[in-house]
Amino acid sequence: MELRARGWWLLCAIAALVACVLGDPASKSRSCSEVRQIYGAKGFSLSDVPQAEISGEHLRICPQGYTCCTSEMEENLANHSRMELETALHDSSRALQATLATQLHGIDDHFQRLLNDSERALQDAFPGAFGDLYTQNTRAFRDLYSELRLYYRGANLHLEETLAEFWARLLERLFKQLHPQLLPTDDYLDCLGKQAEALRPFGDAPRELRLRATRAFVAARSFVQGLGVASDVVRKVAQVPLAPECSRAIMKLVYCAHCRGVPGARPCPDYCRNVLKGCLANQADLDAEWRNLLDSMVLITDKFWGPSGAENVIGGVHIWLAEAINALQDNKDTLTAKVIQGCGNPKVNPHGSGPEEMRRRGKLALQEKPPTGTLEKLVSEAKAQLRDIQDFWISLPGTLCSEKMAMSPASDDRCWNGISKGRYLPEVMGDGLANQINNPEVEVDITKPDMTIRQQIMQLKIMTNRLRGAYGGNDVDFQDASDDGSGSGSGGGCPDDTCGRRVSKNSSRTPLTHALPGLSEQEGQKTSAASCPEPHGFLPLFLVSLILAAAGPRWR
Repeated sequence: MELRARGWWLLCAIAALVACVLGDPASKSRSCSEVRQIYGAKGFSLSDVPQAEISGEHLRICPQGYTCCTSEMEENLANHSRMELETALHDSSRALQATLATQLHGIDDHFQRLLNDSERALQDAFPGAFGDLYTQNTRAFRDLYSELRLYYRGANLHLEETLAEFWARLLERLFKQLHPQLLPTDDYLDCLGKQAEALRPFGDAPRELRLRATRAFVAARSFVQGLGVASDVVRKVAQVPLAPECSRAIMKLVYCAHCRGVPGARPCPDYCRNVLKGCLANQADLDAEWRNLLDSMVLITDKFWGPSGAENVIGGVHIWLAEAINALQDNKDTLTAKVIQGCGNPKVNPHGSGPEEMRRRGKLALQEKPPTGTLEKLVSEAKAQLRDIQDFWISLPGTLCSEKMAMSPASDDRCWNGISKGRYLPEVMGDGLANQINNPEVEVDITKPDMTIRQQIMQLKIMTNRLRGAYGGNDVDFQDASDDGSGSGSGGGCPDDTCGRRVSKNSSRTPLTHALPGLSEQEGQKTSAASCPEPHGFLPLFLVSLILAAAGPRWR
């Protein structure tokens, strides 16, 4: 392939030399009027354009035969062609970001609405059913829902500990309410807490909620985060500048035919693909991890359905809370006897009322709402869109050639091959940086991958590991994610004592990780205290990228 490419360029060089020295007798008198029209339509001064073709020894990018382009024209058209490609890339990126944003907002809004509806149902039903047992503890229930929201939206809470602390606080408060004649000390309440696991004062509700909520919330938030990470990767990759070698190749592809006096000749298909594959070689290297991410996102949607699925659990938190309080009231006398047996007799409150005055209002039975079908429709649309964009990065050169570069419909004697009108003979290169070693149109240094894109490849890997963990019901932190999903690697660079995932009771603030769009740092500070310094998160990604670059092939 390399010998064939060299042979092609040798023939082209000879043809260009002959054209430069001898010229084409017909071309010497050829008018540049059509080029003047095109050049003027782009907003450039017509004074730059010669009336007829001139010798092209001054050209630095286009073939140096007879030409309609001065040095100023070549420079202007080169800059213009670069801006046109950048605009086309930004348009493609914006369209993809808009697709991802539409799916993200639709599904994110639905999950948040489920949680809001659950809290509203609790606020409507609990006062009448449980009386003071609820009204004197509204803050505890409100705080629980606030923490569930923060967890879903990306705050680095430990969900199991959050639920355990809620049940412990609620048990202490309800025990005192159910026994106003007693005056339990802090030590006595600590003893009560230690007995709680064996006594099961709330029945099976805490365990069932913990098992189901952990899996449901992890699945829901990891899917929405995956959409957010994918969109962020697209945005950051779109900001990567074109290399100077790419700018020269694009000028030659798009406007050198104008300078050559054949503005009607459109780029040969394979010629256009080789130019764009060389220009977008680093972007094509996103393909493997991009596909892994989208496949993992499609797979995690299996966890949205059924009795333990995200839709039923997130929308039914209040049902488990009602069952818990029902169980506590049912087991009140047995619970009291066992607590006294294990912890002794508490002090008596001389001013307290008797237990008989705390009347039970009744047992609250809540029914699960049947699914409306909204989430099923949203997920079906999202999965179809994710499948459609799987090959976005490797199909980008072909898409741009077809839609933006006015590519010729066929490779024949009438298309522009970079030198003249005629067939384009070199093979089309493969996808990705390593395959551009013999690209005949764009000089690509395959030993120097773009660091920004390498960092985004790492972000895709990390999010994929998170989704794979979520599929198994595990909440894998970014800083614990490794390439093989074992949890032994380091992707975030946060020290355990700074960004640790487990939060003690005394911690007042939890660092934000994997935050969903719309969750600001200030909002996260409602429940968090020490966030991980930003440079620490960037440094490991940068180092990993350097290692990847150093390990690459040393050709060219």
